[in-house]
Amino acid sequence: MRDRASDAAGETPGRRARGELESGVLAVLWAADRPLTARQVRDGLPGDLAYTTVLTILSRLYDKGMLVRRPEGRGYAYAPARDEASDTAARMRTLLDRGSDREAVLARFVSELSAADEQLLQRLLGGSDPDRPGERT
Repeated sequence: MRDRASDAAGETPGRRARGELESGVLAVLWAADRPLTARQVRDGLPGDLAYTTVLTILSRLYDKGMLVRRPEGRGYAYAPARDEASDTAARMRTLLDRGSDREAVLARFVSELSAADEQLLQRLLGGSDPDRPGERT
């Protein structure tokens, strides 16, 4: 018997949401201080995933250009192609580019920021962040 939450979301009970496993794999790799093998990634994920499932996700992320890999043993060790902040910024840019009314999207985004995030954004836009690329100190 299916539960109402699964029916409403159009998901099968017990299945992960689309992209959840890829996000989990990326989180494990971002947290690591070195490239990891598929077995090491699997060990860092919750649950009892099959090795082949993790290998498939790693291969897909590599094919999408989100991972780099190097030979290790009979397989590969994987690392993210870019850091988490750069990846998130690229995803945000992609979503913003999809919208037909850029100003409305940005206005809604800013209106829903927390006070702390709004202050941070104002500081970043004001150029007072020494870590911002291209800024003079």
